[in-house]
Amino acid sequence: MARPVKPIDEALLKKLCTILCTNEEMASILGVSRETLESRYLADIREWKEGGKMSLRRAQYQLAMKGNMGMLIWLGKQHLGQSDKNDYSLDKPFNITFGYEPEDKKQIEE
Repeated sequence: MARPVKPIDEALLKKLCTILCTNEEMASILGVSRETLESRYLADIREWKEGGKMSLRRAQYQLAMKGNMGMLIWLGKQHLGQSDKNDYSLDKPFNITFGYEPEDKKQIEE
């Protein structure tokens, strides 16, 4: 005789998906295995997680449009190909110091 099907709170599952919990986290909270959760709700989980990503993206965009500099920079790098300019070149000499300068440089050479 097969085990009875354990009920899963779909409203809670949807909320967990929209805050982008992992399948393992959701299964643990709902008291079922990840395999059981995925076999019964995989398509819904994917759809609800996409909704969560969309909400997060909307919130980030709203912060950027309100002038949040960090979010403007991050979104520019992610979506517009912008980057910080690094002026590093192997053609230019550089020195590395470790915060110690001996009084007599001959001590090091010996």
